[in-house]
Amino acid sequence: MSKTLVKADPRLIIPLDLPTVAEARAIVEALSDTVSFYKVGLELFATGGGMTLAGELKAKGKQVFLDWKLHDIGTTVQRATAVLADSGCDFLTVHGEPQVMEAAVRGKGRSNLKILAVTVLTSLSDPDLVEMGFSETARSLVERRIHQAVAAGCDGVVASPHEAALARSIGGKGFLVVTPGVRPDWSAKNDQARAATPADALKAGASHLVVGRPITAANDPREAAIRVAAEMAGVI
Repeated sequence: MSKTLVKADPRLIIPLDLPTVAEARAIVEALSDTVSFYKVGLELFATGGGMTLAGELKAKGKQVFLDWKLHDIGTTVQRATAVLADSGCDFLTVHGEPQVMEAAVRGKGRSNLKILAVTVLTSLSDPDLVEMGFSETARSLVERRIHQAVAAGCDGVVASPHEAALARSIGGKGFLVVTPGVRPDWSAKNDQARAATPADALKAGASHLVVGRPITAANDPREAAIRVAAEMAGVI
């Protein structure tokens, strides 16, 4: 018996953080019609098949988020972004440093590629930042980097759900606020130090949610994706 078709929520992004392209393809196949947006990160990039998979997803009509977190001298970031802008992918992450963000914005030119600045990784807590040499709290550092992202011309930021409202208030209505660290109540937090439920993240101001292991590691990924989408459906 065929499964009932469902309408995918374009605000839900599934990270394909898997060791091989074959495993990533299997997840895409399992999720079928329930998901329209995928994140291709460093693990698949390291296999050499990340961009091949990205092309396959675009050919299927999916949206693609390249989570490369570019971080280098301006010229290198600008050139790399220009190459990726020609791929037809939708989102690209860079580290939230002014020179890096400005270079990426120059590199994307007039393409439709959206540049997202990574503020503070959701695995980091205030004590982690102290250990790294920062005197600011995570929230203070996120706030500063959001202002810098807006000034650099970025299309949005990646921030935890706890800073989503802050990002929305600074960036405005059309600003993209992509939140990892989203965990339904029925799932484990894993290594996310600053997590929230899907509904809470959207209510706080997130435009897109990145939900990984609660879906990709589930016994039935498709059913898990439907459950998350149902939680999101009540929040516009």
